[in-house]
This record gives sequence, C-alpha cells and structure tokens, in this order.
Amino acid sequence: MQIGMVGLGKMGGNMAERLRRAGHEVVGYDRDPKVGDVASLEELAARLVAPRVVWVMVPAGEPTRSTVMRLGELLSPGDVVVDGGNSNYLDDRKHADALAEHGVGFVDVGVSGGVWGLENGYALMAGGDPQHVEKLQPIFQALKPEGEDGYVHAGTVGAGHFAKMVHNGIEYGIMQAFAEGWELLEATDVVTDVPGAFRSWRTGTVIRSWLLDLLVRALDEDPDLAELKGYAEDSGEGRWTVQAAVDHAVPLPAITAALYARFSSRQEDSPAMKMVAALRNQFGGHAVSSAEGMRAKGADAPGADVNPPHA
Repeated sequence: MQIGMVGLGKMGGNMAERLRRAGHEVVGYDRDPKVGDVASLEELAARLVAPRVVWVMVPAGEPTRSTVMRLGELLSPGDVVVDGGNSNYLDDRKHADALAEHGVGFVDVGVSGGVWGLENGYALMAGGDPQHVEKLQPIFQALKPEGEDGYVHAGTVGAGHFAKMVHNGIEYGIMQAFAEGWELLEATDVVTDVPGAFRSWRTGTVIRSWLLDLLVRALDEDPDLAELKGYAEDSGEGRWTVQAAVDHAVPLPAITAALYARFSSRQEDSPAMKMVAALRNQFGGHAVSSAEGMRAKGADAPGADVNPPHA
C-alpha cells in the first residue's frame, strides 16, 4: 500500500521505516529536506496515487491544524488524512468537519511505543468512521506489535486521541508511584541494594511491567541518578486528561497528583522527578537535563523551562 508521511522525527521516521520493512511504499515529507522524499506538501500530494492516504506526525496544535487544512486543499474526495500525533481530541472533530467539506476522510490515531516502536511495534488507538478506518487496516497491521493485541478501533472521530490521552494519564500515575517508591527506598539505610530490589520485582510480582524494566535500565546506567536534574516536563496530555475528568465529573486523584508533581519539579530538584525524567528518556527518548548543565544555564530558578513539551 502507498502512504504519505508528514513529519519524520523520532516517531514519524521510525514508523515510516517500519512500514517500508513491511513492504509498503512510503513517500515522506519533513521540514528538514535531508530526511524527506519530497520538498513540499504539494509535491507529496502529486506523488501519491488516488485514493490517497496521508499520515500526519507533527506537533499538536497549530502545526497539525495548518497541515491538515492545507492537505484538505490539496487532496481529493475519497482520500483520507490520519492524525497520528498527540492532538487534543476536541480538535479532531474540527479537523474532520473541515476535511469533509472537501470530501476527504479523517482518522485520529493515538500512537504509543516511543523510540522502541520500530522494532517492537506501536500500540494504536483509532477513531473515525468505519469505512475510513477499514481502508487503513494494512497500515495498522504493519505498525502494530505481533499478536492479536495492540490495536483498537476505539470509536468515532476523537476516540483514538481520547484513549491515548487517558493512557498517558495512567502512565503519569504509574511513573509517579515508581518514582516515589524509589525515593523512599533511597531515603533510609534499611535497604542497601535499591536497584536490586527493583530488579527483583521484575518477575513474579503484581507490579512487573515494561516501565519497571525501564526503571531498572535507568538505574543500571546511573545508580543514584546523580547525572540528572529532578525536572520533568509534561507533554500536555496529562493536563487534558485532568481537564476531561473535570468536564465529566470523574475523580482522578492519582493522575492529578502525578501531574502536579511534575509542576513541582520545576520549582526544586525533586529526587522522585529524577526517576520520572529517567523513565521518559528510556521509553521515549525525551530530552533530559544534567544537574551540572542546569546549574551552568542558571535554570535552577523557579519556572525555568528547559525542555520543550514533547509532541
């Protein structure tokens, strides 16, 4: 199957490569001409054979909105645009309605897998009309992990990004619990092998998970996390999850507390936030700040923002 890919960064580039390995033809566009196959969205649309599919992997907000709007002008009835970025689910209906005026379909897909997705596959949560989602099944099957799990048609437009938003909110809570547990173990002299304790939990316990595996990996690389500043950015989806909970009167005490803990990390060097920062780097390749680097930049001031939000 032929597909256009807009945005060839950490996620988009690896997804394009996984699709190529599965035998699909990918025509890629990126603002960096060194990594793209074409020089513009116009050239991308011209290279694709109708009915066309274009998958967008650019930062949420205005970059996604402007890209989707431009594709609506370039594409034809029967084509489909996929937003696989971390967009707010409330934006999806606006984008779908705008594209529908041109006869172009829209599918939103929440994507999880980070920098490991190229080899392991990506968990995919799709939202959209059944006829549009069905058209994308060969792409979904190539991107997802092997086996029956890892993909869901979650519902109508917006459902994919809503499911991914809640997924990320849960991720916040789990990461915060691991981080607080690590800080408590480190704060006493009762347990003398803290990394070993976490390692022992990887098999046979009810908290074994990929995040626990990544935690152990982070401690293997830096046992005391001495090289990290206790600063953790939030990607936006944690905030949206909490806001959705307010909108629907659903209590989310753990997820809300985890989001607020990230805010607190920008005010002081929190030991727990070092672990959160380490875990984000492990599964997503997110940027981290060294303790020395933060001091050198004078970024210890409250509210200093050294890591831009992940898109």
